[in-house]
Amino acid sequence: MQPLLGFFLAACLLFLAMQAWWVLTPSAVMRSGPRVVEIPARSGFLDVARILNRAGVIRSPAGFVLLTLVRGSMRTLKAGEYLVPQGANTATVLAMLEGGHVLQHSVVFREGSTVAELARQLAVEGLVRSEDVLRVARDGLFLRTLDLPADSIEGYLFPDTYQFVKGMTAEDILARMVARMRERVSGDILAAALTRNLSFHQLLTLAAIIEKEAVDPGEMPLISAVFWNRLRLEMPLQADPTVQYAVGKERLRLTRDDLNVDSPFNTSRRPGLPPGPIASPGLPALRAAANPAAVGYLYFVASGERHHRFSTTLAEHNAAVAKYRVAQGR
Repeated sequence: MQPLLGFFLAACLLFLAMQAWWVLTPSAVMRSGPRVVEIPARSGFLDVARILNRAGVIRSPAGFVLLTLVRGSMRTLKAGEYLVPQGANTATVLAMLEGGHVLQHSVVFREGSTVAELARQLAVEGLVRSEDVLRVARDGLFLRTLDLPADSIEGYLFPDTYQFVKGMTAEDILARMVARMRERVSGDILAAALTRNLSFHQLLTLAAIIEKEAVDPGEMPLISAVFWNRLRLEMPLQADPTVQYAVGKERLRLTRDDLNVDSPFNTSRRPGLPPGPIASPGLPALRAAANPAAVGYLYFVASGERHHRFSTTLAEHNAAVAKYRVAQGR
């Protein structure tokens, strides 16, 4: 019996030594470069071992299981998407899953962007489906949970750089972006808006138009003044970006038929502000909406790629338009 027991113990020690070697040395895949692997929610540690093995990020499922048992982390492995770095061994991979060090997706949501543009970005990153974002953005119950007085979340998402992870829902993502808007819009902007009898919703609505019209942030207070003066005189705002939003032509040239479209967002036909924001404004546009320049301008037209020419009378404006068309060769 002694020789048999000795052989058995030697075999066990050899097995453990091999597993230890496999645990501490990177696999061939991990020696060649980093690897992304996704662990679905509610995966048991045996399932995790199989997933990691199929992805080639560990050398031995048995070694991973043994290490997990030794460390007592069978029930604490975190689901998610992981970027396993080049040269990582099994111990490194297990530590990543124990700590939940999931892959962060950086999403840049720029000033003047729309929900539709965000939906496409998130879909490209593989985070959520674009149709889910568009559906949630207009879900009445979801909007009420965020206490938003609107039919859409459009304009309430703060332009910023966000870090999202796989597994987040469209609701999670949009709620975070709305919270960021509320955090960043300071009391002085809200106070200035209040003195002009402008609600938060109206502030976002006007600021979004200013955002879409301006190229140079320095002109935003002047553009704001034009719109405030037109509102005071009950003149249509005649803001092309609102018509683009109405007909779904983001950043495309409008036709005569577009300008005549019957839509509450068509400020060429309807006076006053549109029913809601057409995009997400940044802080300079929000400040400009609440603090317009003290000028009497009623018109503006492009005078180059970044600037506009402002006018007080229609005759001045027509002359500026003619000059712009000559410069453009029209």
